[in-house]
This record gives sequence, structure tokens and C-alpha cells, in this order.
Amino acid sequence: MSESEKLKRLKVIGKKLENERIKKSMKDTRIKAILYAFLAALFYAVNVPFAKLLLADAAPTFMAAFLYLGAGIGVGIMYLFRFRKEKLEQKLGRKDFPYTFAMVALDIAAPILLMAGVNIGAAANASLLGNFEIVATTLIALLFFKEKVSWRLWIAIALVTCSSIILSFSGGGRSLQFSLGSLLVIGATVCWGLENNCTRSISDKSSYQIVTIKGLGSGAGAFIIAVILGEKLPPLKNIILILALGYVSYGLSIFTYVRAQKTLGAAKTSAYYAAAPFIGVLLSVLFLKEQLSFTFLIALLVMIAGTVVIVYETLVHKHTHVHKHYVTHTHDGTTHTHVIEHSHEHSHVVSEEKHGHTHTLQELEACVGHSSF
Repeated sequence: MSESEKLKRLKVIGKKLENERIKKSMKDTRIKAILYAFLAALFYAVNVPFAKLLLADAAPTFMAAFLYLGAGIGVGIMYLFRFRKEKLEQKLGRKDFPYTFAMVALDIAAPILLMAGVNIGAAANASLLGNFEIVATTLIALLFFKEKVSWRLWIAIALVTCSSIILSFSGGGRSLQFSLGSLLVIGATVCWGLENNCTRSISDKSSYQIVTIKGLGSGAGAFIIAVILGEKLPPLKNIILILALGYVSYGLSIFTYVRAQKTLGAAKTSAYYAAAPFIGVLLSVLFLKEQLSFTFLIALLVMIAGTVVIVYETLVHKHTHVHKHYVTHTHDGTTHTHVIEHSHEHSHVVSEEKHGHTHTLQELEACVGHSSF
């Protein structure tokens, strides 16, 4: 073998090894992103059950205020080490003010409604009702942004809505009276559904800046409302605990969500994040010793079914492949090659990697009207 041939072979081997290294790195990055998405779900899931414990010594509006202030202060400190590195186009501008104002206003109302609902209702119910935010976000996107909704997503919306209605009933089945706590939580999810559609208009901006403004602005707004309502300020140790809970359940949750979103994309990240309500239910049972009624278990099964449909619709990647196959054969003393080009549509769960497929010689020769010998 000549030196030039050896050099050429070494280059081919080197390129192959480099491609394998890149592929492994991409796989590691993807695994890390999935872990970030589940961490985001876990961080948010602790919100309702632990807030329920802290509400024993804190009024709902002050609770909402300090939760968001904790997120704003915590992420704001993180932002101090980063804002100089951000480009000008990543920062919020004047044209973003209407969406930012709406985001802050809705984030004042949403946690107040949630904490009021958690205060008078069961934490497990409130956790599970959190999935109604998906319904609210989707319907608002359909009505105002004309987004298309697939038939599977309509089925999921129906299941989640049905589960939410079951969770909202009170009165032991003798009346059709709705639970005020559940209605307040649903009101919170509707506010967050509106807020999600406002935030989408500024989603390409700095996530650190958005969370800091959201936390400090909404927290300050809720604080003012709490003072106007005449609520009693919680003890200092409780304020510190609520701030810490806010930093984890809102601040770190959004931070890890954004980190996951950069690799997985918004749709897939939200699919993994759908685990949050069910983690919240588990934590409510473990730490609050809440008893799950038969009605709740029915609602839980319906909600799981709806969530599975949403996750399937989100994670399944549908696409069409175009393939070329080359068949070289000899007959009647002549050797020639046929090029067979065809396409087919199929789906993959999660994976979007390119791939190939094979056919038997008989299948390919059948395509060109020949039989193998």
C-alpha cells in the first residue's frame, strides 16, 4: 500500500471517529436536556404540597407575593453574572412592553388564585388540576393565534376537561355543587394559559430577564394587594421558607425548563414537564397524608389518559422519507442498473435521527418487473 493510500485511509478512519464522537456528544446533550425537563417538573411539583404546609402561618396573597419574589430575587442574582454577556437583541425592548405588562399582570392574579384554592382545598386536587393549563393554553392559542389543533389533541382536551370537572365537584354526589377551591385553581390555570400565550411573543428574549421581571413585578404587585386586603404579614422564618420555595418551584423550575427547551424544543420539553401534576399528587399523599377518594382516583385515571394522548401527540415525530435503491443484474447477456426511488410515511417516538432501511432482492426486482434467478 502506498503512502498516499495509507494517508487517505487514516483520514477516512479519523473522520469516522470524529463523527462517532459528535454523535455521542449529541446523545449526551439530549440525555442531559431530558433530565433538565424532568427536574423542571420536579421543582414545580413541590410548589403546591409545600405551599399547603406553609399556608398554615401565611395568608394566600402574601404567600403568592413571596413565592414570586423568591423566584425574581434568586434568578435576578443569577442574571447579575450573565447580563453583560447577552446581546442587545436578546434583551426586552419597547415593542415588548405590552406583552411584558400582560405577563406580569396575569402572574399577579394566577398565584393568588392558586394559593387561595390550595388554602381551602386539597393539595392533591390542586396539583392534578394544574394540567388544565394545557387546555387553557391550547384553546387560547386556537382562538387568538389561529393555531391548528389535531384530533388527538381535541381528545386530550376533552379528557383533561372531564377530569377537571370531576375534581371540581363537592357535596358527596348528592348535588352538582362545585368546589370553590377547585374553581379558584382552574381560574389560576386559565390566567397562566393567557400568560403562556403572551410570553410566546417574547420567548426569543433573555429567559433570565423575563423570569427576573416576572418574579419581581408580579411579586411586588401581589404584595401591594395583600397590604390593601389587610392580610397579616407572615413570621420572618416563614417568609424565608416561602422565598426559598419560590426560588425552587418557580425560579429554578423555569431555569431548568429553558435549558431543556434549547435542546429538545418547546413541544417535547412540555411533554416531559407534564409529569409535574402527578409528582405533586404523590408528594401530597406522602407529606400531607391526604386521603385519595374514589372520585379522585377516577379523575386521576382520566387525567392520565388525557396526558398520555398529549405526550404521544407531542413526542411522535411524523415524517416522509424518500429513498433510492440501486439494482444491478444481468439477463439476456446484458448487465444494467435500475434506480428505484420511492417514499413512505412513518412515525418515530422522540427520535428524529436519519436512518435507512433494506429490501430483499426479490422485492426490488419485483419493482422493476424482473424475477431473480
